[in-house]
Amino acid sequence: MSISSEHPVSADQVYRALVALGAEPLFDPETRPEGPQDEDRLRLLGCLLATVELETTAATRLGSDEDDGEVLLGWIEAVSPDSEVSASVLVNRLYRTGVQLLGLDEDETFPGQSAASVAIVAASDTFAAHLRFRDGDVAGVRQALGRAEVAVTQIQQYMHDLRVAIGDAETEEG
Repeated sequence: MSISSEHPVSADQVYRALVALGAEPLFDPETRPEGPQDEDRLRLLGCLLATVELETTAATRLGSDEDDGEVLLGWIEAVSPDSEVSASVLVNRLYRTGVQLLGLDEDETFPGQSAASVAIVAASDTFAAHLRFRDGDVAGVRQALGRAEVAVTQIQQYMHDLRVAIGDAETEEG
């Protein structure tokens, strides 16, 4: 599945949005004397995404259905919940969440954290397989299912590792 923005934004536009929010990233004046360049666009979009997610988190209470409902209504106003774009956003959000969860503790990753991270990535790949199936992309379905199946195996191993850590299972010799 491929989507493209109806009105793609430039690196400069994203940078100006970040400046308006007081969250512009610093660019080394020696390597970027002209400021952000086109090749910085994805990094800047990531910064903007983080800024918006942080603002949303700061403005809402954890677990508050009322606050989450308002945020969701705003999101639905911008993107129809039944659109192809909406589904692609969800796949990307799941994947980013799984990868970010794995990188939370750089010094040591615990088996439960690894299992949760890989489970989220498996959900992303499984949903991506569904979307590719819906689009008739059999090769894409196979690829996404292959990644999901590997992730499921990893989930089981990490769950076993967690059981070993709490003394409920023996270490596998092999």
